[in-house]
Amino acid sequence: MVSKKIVITNPTGLHLRPAGNLCKEAMKYKCKITFDYSGNTANAKSVLSVLGACIKKGDEITLICDGEDEENALEVLANFIESGLGE
Repeated sequence: MVSKKIVITNPTGLHLRPAGNLCKEAMKYKCKITFDYSGNTANAKSVLSVLGACIKKGDEITLICDGEDEENALEVLANFIESGLGE
């Protein structure tokens, strides 16, 4: 299991389009991908779970990858989130 703290820089947080982009990217990996925020956990491969987290710009999440391709998934997804989720 590997993890990394990330501050959300996307101006609108994780609303529908960036949440969908995150899930689409996360689905490319076999490992379990979740993120912790304010004591809760969300499944990064589920749009509803990501939207339910209500993450806003400036919020800090801990991205957690656990499984076969965890290190590659963490690196790619962390960079994707830090770059604004394709927005």
